[in-house]
Amino acid sequence: MLSGVTLEGGGARSGEGRPSRTELKPRSLQSQIGILCPVCDAQVDLPMGGVKALTIDHLAVNDVMPESLRGEGQGLVCDLCNDREVEKRCQTCKANLCHFCCQAHRRQKKTTYHTMVDLKDLKGYSRIGKPILCPVHPAEELRLFCEFCDRPVCRDCVVGEHREHPCDFTSNVIHKHGDSVWELLKGTQPHVEALEEALAQIHIMNSALQKRVEAVAADVRTFSEGYIKAIEEHRDKLLKQLEDIRAQKENSLQLQKAQLEQLLADMRTGVEFTEHLLTSGSDLEILITKRVVVERLRKLNKVQYSARPGVNDKIRFCPQEKAGQCRGYEIYGTINTKEVDPAKCAFPIDIERAKQTASFTLLCKDAAGEIMGRGGDNVQVAVVPKDKKDSPVRTMVQDNKDGTYYISYTPKEPGVYTVWVCIKEQHVQGSPFTVTVRRKHRPHSGVFHCCTFCSSGGQKTARCACGGTMPGGYLGCGHGHKGHPGHPHWSCCGKFNEKSECTWTGGQSAPRSLLRTVAL
Repeated sequence: MLSGVTLEGGGARSGEGRPSRTELKPRSLQSQIGILCPVCDAQVDLPMGGVKALTIDHLAVNDVMPESLRGEGQGLVCDLCNDREVEKRCQTCKANLCHFCCQAHRRQKKTTYHTMVDLKDLKGYSRIGKPILCPVHPAEELRLFCEFCDRPVCRDCVVGEHREHPCDFTSNVIHKHGDSVWELLKGTQPHVEALEEALAQIHIMNSALQKRVEAVAADVRTFSEGYIKAIEEHRDKLLKQLEDIRAQKENSLQLQKAQLEQLLADMRTGVEFTEHLLTSGSDLEILITKRVVVERLRKLNKVQYSARPGVNDKIRFCPQEKAGQCRGYEIYGTINTKEVDPAKCAFPIDIERAKQTASFTLLCKDAAGEIMGRGGDNVQVAVVPKDKKDSPVRTMVQDNKDGTYYISYTPKEPGVYTVWVCIKEQHVQGSPFTVTVRRKHRPHSGVFHCCTFCSSGGQKTARCACGGTMPGGYLGCGHGHKGHPGHPHWSCCGKFNEKSECTWTGGQSAPRSLLRTVAL
């Protein structure tokens, strides 16, 4: 029955070692589409034949039948006619048959002696096997395995498209393939255990995470509630402070108002009485009352009063300023009533050098001479050359937020510069200032020498900025004599560093006329 079929070992090949033209090449069928498994979400390559070409899970199919039999309704149809309900099962063919197909099954010679069992007697079985038929030859059962194609085949497949392929019965090759699957399973099992352990750790960590989140959330709520109460308490204090300031300023205004109203009433009374006297009184009446009227008017004219309100509306809320602690929390936000007074502000000015960044700090004070302690004032600075008023120097003003302002500028050329510093369009104390800018490097006019005796060739009149002298009438320095610094120096300024800037300013201590005699 299996003549011409090689069941074990390699089959014969035609030609010079080349496979015959009937040999299958399943590897040439590459999948074109990938689909996702609805159970494990893994990607499965869809064969060229589509969904119908996918491998059937016969184990699951066989497991479904006992569950169907245990239900209220059978729900199974005949495997042969696919029309009527199943009544019996052929244990030999593993086929489910209706009453009509069961009778036909018994009349055939090949199946006369097959064992038939009523379907109701199978309900206690845990698993009912069903023969697996060849998808190419539905009448044949898959009993053989093609080693070359790595798939089960029927006997018609062996004599057909799998001719000359190494094939054998499934019972003979199951040990080899089953053992390889078992080995692969053994290698997979540790991963399952590791994954289970990982999931358990994740579950533990998730529980710990939930507890930690709840604890932190409780801390956040406690902190927030305390902070909110502290802010509310600070808010109430600020509003109370603001109300006190309003009452104080308002009382001052009311007092000033009452004083001015009384003074105005006195003025009007004096003016009206005097006008009435001058317009309606006789000469004698005017002269008689003159002394009293003049004395009254002189007193009224000498009364001191301010034409401006005694208080202002300069009240500002500073949300960025620290206000200390409240209930253990750092609180921000203060009410400030100070107003900068340009006449009280001052800063130092020094001689600067060209092409170097010059800077100074402006200190702002209020009318009482107290430091403002906060920033935000409109400080305007201008540095203008005296001979080039149309070319101002760029300035930078940095608010230090504490009542001081860092001001920097870079003059490009030496000369005299005028510095304007204004606040609220008013000059600060002493502004504008005059700044003298000198050159960045002043060259030495003398010589870098050991002493005047050597550098001048022994001239007695040569002098040096170090102040050293020699006996014998020499006005300059000499080795080891009085005032000699003990090492080389510049004759013009006395500096010890050869590569330095000359600091001679033309004073009497180092006459320039005498220094020139040293420069050989």
